Amino acid sequence: MRVGVRNNPTERSAMHQPNFPRRQSGFTLIEIAIVLVIIGLLLGGILKGQELITSARVRNIIAQLDGAKAAVFGFQDRFRALPGDFSQAETQIAGASEDGDGNGVIAGNEAIAAWDHLSHAGFINGIYVYNATESATTTPINPYGARLQLIHDDVYADSGTPTARTNLKTGPQIPVDILAEIDRKTDDGNALRGSMRFSAYAAGSTAPTAADCYDAATGEWLAGSGEANCGAAILF
Repeated sequence: MRVGVRNNPTERSAMHQPNFPRRQSGFTLIEIAIVLVIIGLLLGGILKGQELITSARVRNIIAQLDGAKAAVFGFQDRFRALPGDFSQAETQIAGASEDGDGNGVIAGNEAIAAWDHLSHAGFINGIYVYNATESATTTPINPYGARLQLIHDDVYADSGTPTARTNLKTGPQIPVDILAEIDRKTDDGNALRGSMRFSAYAAGSTAPTAADCYDAATGEWLAGSGEANCGAAILF
C-alpha cells in the first residue's frame, strides 16, 4: 500500500490549464474607425447647420431690404414725393403724424418720418409712429436688433469722395460674412463700389469700423475675420 500526500484538486487543475495569454483591453482598429466616422458625421452636420443658418439670415436681410426699396418706389409712384419728405402726409395719409418739407430730399428727422409715412400708407408691414427720438416704435430693425435708416447723406464708403445720395442703411451689428454674401448675391461684392457699400452708420450704438469690415485698398469685404459689427448702405 502506497502512502503519500494526495494532491490538492485545485493544484492538479491548475497544472493542466493551458498557458493562454491574458486578454488585453482597448479599442480595435475597426472600433476606432467607426468612432472617427461618427465624429465626422457630427461635425459635417454641425457645419451644414451653420451654413443653413447663415443662408437663412442672408435671405432674411435681402428680403427686408428689397421690401423697403420697393416700398419707397411704390410711395413715389403714388404720391409723387419721397417718404419722410412728403409735405402733405398728414392730410393725404390716414394716421401719418409728421409732414416733410417737400424739398426733394430725406434729411434730418425726415428719416424717422419716412417709416411713419410708409407704414401708414400700407407699403411696409407694421405701424411706425413718428417721434423725434428713434426707437423700435419709430423705425424697423434688422435681424440683429439695429435700426435701419432711409436718408439722403454721404455716410457710405467710396473709392473717392462720396457725394450725398438717397440710400437705405442696413444698420450696424451685422457680421461681415453676412454682408459679404449679400453683396455677392445682389451687387458686385465690393464694399467701395456698386449699389451696396460699407456704411459706418451707428444707429445709436457703436459705429462699425471700416478697417475691420473691408480692405481699403481693394474694397474686398473681410469675410472670415469674425468681425460682428459691420453695416452697409444701399444706394438709390
